[in-house]
Amino acid sequence: MHEMALCHSIYTIADGARDGRPVEVVHVRVGALRQVVPDTLEYCWELLTEWTPLSGARLEIEHVPVTLQCRDCGSRTVVTDALMLSCGGCAGWHVDVVAGEELLVESLELGDSPVWPQAAEARGDRYGPVPPAR
Repeated sequence: MHEMALCHSIYTIADGARDGRPVEVVHVRVGALRQVVPDTLEYCWELLTEWTPLSGARLEIEHVPVTLQCRDCGSRTVVTDALMLSCGGCAGWHVDVVAGEELLVESLELGDSPVWPQAAEARGDRYGPVPPAR
């Protein structure tokens, strides 16, 4: 299950960018060729962020279809059948993948005021940051 490792990377990016503010939503673009199972990614996100500064942050996933650029005729083709990577314009096989391989943290929706660690300390929580991935 590589989704847990992906979530750890997303967590590291979001936590580093939040500047002490609460994170409400993490917007992620995931290409179809990444072979990510969205439900598993969301489940791993919930497990990983529980009891951390990002607890409660939603993961919003934008799915990016595979798009090809034909070297012969210049046409762009959005792939609907994962097994057919040919040009939709001329049926040629000399194509480059121009979209569908990405995994990007696109943006964060942040709250206004810092809540961690001050709020956690006030509640008596003693949970630390997410442990490093193995």
